[in-house]
Amino acid sequence: MTGPPQRALRIVLADDATLVREGLARLLTDTGIHVVAQAGTAAELLARVNVDRPDVAVVDIRMPPTFTDEGLIAAGQIRQWHPDVGVLVLSQYVDIAYAMKLITNHSERVGYLLKDRVTDLAQFTAALRHIAEGGSVVDPTLIAELVSAPTSHDPLMHLTPRERDVLTLLAEGRTDRGIAQQLYLAPKTVEAHVRAIFRKLELPADATENRRVHAVLTYLRTRQTPD
Repeated sequence: MTGPPQRALRIVLADDATLVREGLARLLTDTGIHVVAQAGTAAELLARVNVDRPDVAVVDIRMPPTFTDEGLIAAGQIRQWHPDVGVLVLSQYVDIAYAMKLITNHSERVGYLLKDRVTDLAQFTAALRHIAEGGSVVDPTLIAELVSAPTSHDPLMHLTPRERDVLTLLAEGRTDRGIAQQLYLAPKTVEAHVRAIFRKLELPADATENRRVHAVLTYLRTRQTPD
């Protein structure tokens, strides 16, 4: 017996490039996602979110008029003003400083992906659903750069190489089953690694619902570059 049909995600898209925005809207619509509105500026994005209250806002990090961090600022305002609305920021290339500002300031319902990830619709839509459900998603390319930049105080130093692999995939938003498939491990082995990570990072025991998010944030904060 099958369960009730999954409710279609409601998305607002913000990108100053009309062709890119409409092309992405068409791709998402074909997967069953409901694109409720589109915006070409940060101001339009905030107005549409206020009216439509989507599940997730997909935001280009650089928008008019200066094409620097307007999208990032708008993403932070959405998370502050509408905690139930997730935000997925898209960037043309890895910008560690901007990504860190978004992810570490807002622990849930946020994501940072390179625009190249949009071409993998299965991965992209999975990221949107993960964010809508309260999770966080970080682009693997950003994670790789952060891992290669050690810090003087590293709470991850006590993790084994395999535990680091698991934590990296957690940061990408993978489930235990997804991690098991990626690393060719049994699900119970992944569960054991996740418990070990929580213990070694000394995460609060009363944060059962969000311990994965806390683990990812600990991972990211240890690699945060100074302003």
